[in-house]
Amino acid sequence: MKIGSIDPGKYPVLLAPMEDVTDPAFRLMCKHFGADMVYTEFVSSDALIRLVNKTRQKLEISDEERPVVIQIYGKETEAMVGAARIVEEARPDILDINFGCPVKKVAGKGAGAGMLQNIPKMLEITKAVVESVNIPVTVKTRLGWDQNSKIIVELAEQLQDCGIAALAIHGRTRSQMYTGEADWTLIGEVKNNPRMHIPIIGNGDITTPEQAKEKFDRYGVDAIMIGRGSIGRPWIFREVKHYLETGEKLPPLPFSWKIDVIRKEILQSVERLDERRGIIHIRRHLAATPLFKGIPDFRPTRIAMLRAETVEELFSIFDEIDSRYGNTEEHATAGSVQ
Repeated sequence: MKIGSIDPGKYPVLLAPMEDVTDPAFRLMCKHFGADMVYTEFVSSDALIRLVNKTRQKLEISDEERPVVIQIYGKETEAMVGAARIVEEARPDILDINFGCPVKKVAGKGAGAGMLQNIPKMLEITKAVVESVNIPVTVKTRLGWDQNSKIIVELAEQLQDCGIAALAIHGRTRSQMYTGEADWTLIGEVKNNPRMHIPIIGNGDITTPEQAKEKFDRYGVDAIMIGRGSIGRPWIFREVKHYLETGEKLPPLPFSWKIDVIRKEILQSVERLDERRGIIHIRRHLAATPLFKGIPDFRPTRIAMLRAETVEELFSIFDEIDSRYGNTEEHATAGSVQ
């Protein structure tokens, strides 16, 4: 697969863009564990052209994380074009347009997945952005607005005609949000459409190496994208890449090793923000990690972990968990892929 001149290799596994998750430290960690390409958090075009400092900070990328994609969203053509030109100055490898975010504050205002209700505007924005920059432009979207408007097969052709270099598809409609199961059949239909010649990236419900391989084998996609499956579990990229390359699963990664990865995430978050905000930011990762799944009577510890306000308090809880379960055979595999 190639996107412009970018070649992420065979069986590319990408880190999906996620608001409040894919900050620079997390992107670098996922890159370290094998992610072939990483995406920033999405960036508001309106805030970007208004020079909002917090939004501008989302454009900070490093050479260590390349190839790296900056993603923007918005509903007005002029603002999206202006934002695209600002993004180009930040020197990402690729610019991505978000037509897939389902949350009310974005889609409800006509941006993100809201554009699935206004296809002419979506195409107008896409064409204008492609023509305004000299880097590859890609799009990430969904199957359609709801069950009765799964338009992705036709829409993919229209977006391709606008000049995009690749298309990422999340296998749900906007109305599904993140509920139910992702439907990959239409992703496969887009990929197998003889009129499509750009790379197709599949996204949705990939949480195991076996699922990752099945998506490549069954649907023929050019790449897969892992989002929520990486939160609190950045090592999933190591597990998936090893399986894709060898056909064998990695030996279970030690429980204590995984705890240390989470510790590093916490320290990076605190360093980037401050102790209070850094810990609040990382709680989403702690809540989502499968690392503690299966530990008996864990609920009180989980509550204490998510209420902890200092690094010392959090690490003390980790020490206790690790001393109890870190060396047991049962919990050497508790957080690994089952």
